[in-house]
Amino acid sequence: MAPKIKELPVEKLRRVCDPGQFEFTTTEELPELEEIIGQERATRAIDFGIDIPCYGYNIYALGPAGAGKMTTIQTFLERKARTEKVPDDWVYVNNFQDPYQPWAISLPPGGACVLRDEVDEMLKSLQEEIPHRFESEEYDQHKSRIAQELDEKRTAEFKRLEAFVNEQGFALLRTPMGFIFAPMVDGQPMSEEQYQALEPEKKEELEKHRPTLQKELEKATRQVRELEKKAKDRLRNLDKEIAAFTVDHFFETLKEKYSHHKELVAYLDAMRSDMVQKIDALRQATQAPGEGAAERETMQGFFASRLKSPFDRYRVNVIVDCCDTEGAPVIVETNPTYQNLVGRIEHKAEFGSLVTDFSMIRGGALHRANGGYLVLDAKAVLSSALAWTSLKRALRNKEIRIEEMAQQLSLVATVGLAPEPIPLDVKVVLIGDPQTYYLLYSLDEEFQKLFKVKADFATEMDWTPENLKKYALFVHARCHEEKLRHFDNEAVAKVIEYSSRLVENQEKLTTRFAHVADIAREASYWAGREGHDLVTAADVQKAIEERIYRSNQIEERIRKQIEDGTIMVDTDGEVVGQVNGLSILSLGDYIFGKPSRITARTFLGQKGVINIEREAKLSGNIHDKGVLILSGYLGGKYAQEIPLSLSASICFEQSYSGIEGDSASSTELHALLSSLSGFSIKQGIAVTGSVNQQGEVQAIGGATRKIEGFFDVCKVQGLTGEQGVIIPEQNVKNLMLREDVVEAVRQGKFHIYPVRTIDEGITVLTGVEASERQEDDTYPEGTVNHAVQNRLRELATRLKDFGKKEEEEEETQGEESE
Repeated sequence: MAPKIKELPVEKLRRVCDPGQFEFTTTEELPELEEIIGQERATRAIDFGIDIPCYGYNIYALGPAGAGKMTTIQTFLERKARTEKVPDDWVYVNNFQDPYQPWAISLPPGGACVLRDEVDEMLKSLQEEIPHRFESEEYDQHKSRIAQELDEKRTAEFKRLEAFVNEQGFALLRTPMGFIFAPMVDGQPMSEEQYQALEPEKKEELEKHRPTLQKELEKATRQVRELEKKAKDRLRNLDKEIAAFTVDHFFETLKEKYSHHKELVAYLDAMRSDMVQKIDALRQATQAPGEGAAERETMQGFFASRLKSPFDRYRVNVIVDCCDTEGAPVIVETNPTYQNLVGRIEHKAEFGSLVTDFSMIRGGALHRANGGYLVLDAKAVLSSALAWTSLKRALRNKEIRIEEMAQQLSLVATVGLAPEPIPLDVKVVLIGDPQTYYLLYSLDEEFQKLFKVKADFATEMDWTPENLKKYALFVHARCHEEKLRHFDNEAVAKVIEYSSRLVENQEKLTTRFAHVADIAREASYWAGREGHDLVTAADVQKAIEERIYRSNQIEERIRKQIEDGTIMVDTDGEVVGQVNGLSILSLGDYIFGKPSRITARTFLGQKGVINIEREAKLSGNIHDKGVLILSGYLGGKYAQEIPLSLSASICFEQSYSGIEGDSASSTELHALLSSLSGFSIKQGIAVTGSVNQQGEVQAIGGATRKIEGFFDVCKVQGLTGEQGVIIPEQNVKNLMLREDVVEAVRQGKFHIYPVRTIDEGITVLTGVEASERQEDDTYPEGTVNHAVQNRLRELATRLKDFGKKEEEEEETQGEESE
């Protein structure tokens, strides 16, 4: 009689959270959550990365989705940032010497908008003051005096010219075509008839004077032009003097206020000089609507209204404004494109062309986060063209350089703006999954230099009384922040049990709080549907069941196919070489266990164990490895004195898709041993677990869902009291079975058998003892191992005899041919 394998007691099937240990009745009584839960390693790394001032110590936060990376980082950074100083403001202003290279100027926090408003107010005042100054009586007197002096000198010059011409016997006449010389008679210019009536000798004598007269005319004309030029220069200088007198008052006030800021004072001096030089354009811009009407009737005047005011070149373009910031900025950029990171240069269409200037420079996330922290999604940065490259360049060079994207891509060779770069002091936190981190670390050398701090977010934490209290505080925080119904202590206990089920470990709780928060929200909803003021354990259970129902349609369809015999799975009776294995199916949002029939056939031959899935190219590398281990086990245990001479085939029946993993290797070995020994396997017992060459059963994943999947099939086909599941002993701590499964075990309708070795498992499956090897290297008769060893010896003997027979037949055929 086979020894009875000890079943797993009910207490080991599921860890129960006792609500009596809580010191509260409802979560409404609890204080606010003031710490980050379950991420001591990650928060310690973040704290280190923030505090260390050295180059390259930016942070990569890695962990699975739903682990609370973003929430944790934001909470932690904002808490830190509140204790740090507010960074400077930044503005871009016009570079009057080279407009293509605007200047960047820093100002104390809040100073950018103040400067902008002060400059705007000054420009507004100048727009009123300039026309007033240039319409004054004093200005008109100066202009009239200059014009009068010019007129007097010009008149005197022409009088001198006229006197000289008269002395030569000519009159100086002004015509629409200019000045001409006409001969005189009796003090009057000759008529055409009089001139033609002159003697040829007289005409010749008169014409001899014309070259001299022409030279004198040219001399006088040059003199007049020089006088006019000097007059214009005097008028221009007068305008500049008036302009300087007008603007100096405003600039002196600003320069006095910002006397400690050398860069800003230099800019104000440059602005003043440019205003004085551009006074004509400024005067024209300040003309009243009725003035200059004739000019505006021209084409240029028609388009003038579309052009920017000349005063706009003096305005201040605010890039960073920290007037409302408390502490260091914490910026989360959800769309980290190239332009959203480093800024952009905008354009507008004028006369069919795209134009730009310093006022169209726009800052990016790096500008807003400068002096603080920038949080980015790693995959989003990597998937945006040039974003990753520009981020690394900014961190490497410690400056933000705004360049047009077309220039970055070398699409155009036109001249564009090249704003002065802004010094960068920022800590960047990248959030991503582990795969992205390890790929970047392996393939991108700069990543290793720029992101030296790894903040590894855990997916689980220990089940301890302290952590249970923190879980209750988390539920309270969700209720308080999202206006949910509060939970009673039994509901909190149910949430904690659900958390442990998510990580499939009785000793752990999940830190993927996004899933826990979803259950809290849904439980609050169902409590409202039931008219409950508080969320109860039943409401939490309802939320869990409804979540499963929304996602398990495929599971129910498979279960129905098993029930009607479409998928062949026996849960009663005994069969040789056939066992129920357990696998996991993942649908993304839902994971469930599914039983599969595994069969083994053994026969004479030397091909060893044939994996039909591998031959059909339906298995993965890990599954293939598990099957290959079976030959090592058989040879090591049964073929120390005889050759391992057999052929065997193993198959997952009715499996038409890929199979991966080694969690069925022990199941396959049990089927193989059954086929070799001839002992039948109880079909009501399913098996999961991997095996090594020593015959030790090893831990697998998904034990809870595998057990529940087989239980559901047994329940549909009818519980007999003989059904159950064999699992590796190491997986006992991973069980968080449903309450209906636990109840069935309590009533003796279902059983869980933890095993350490293949011998223990085959004993449960066949009801026959496997036995230990005796001193003579044999096994006791009537045991599984004895039957297997005898069968392998029989196969080896038959194969040897068959080989001899073939040799004799070949020798006979050879003699006959001779």
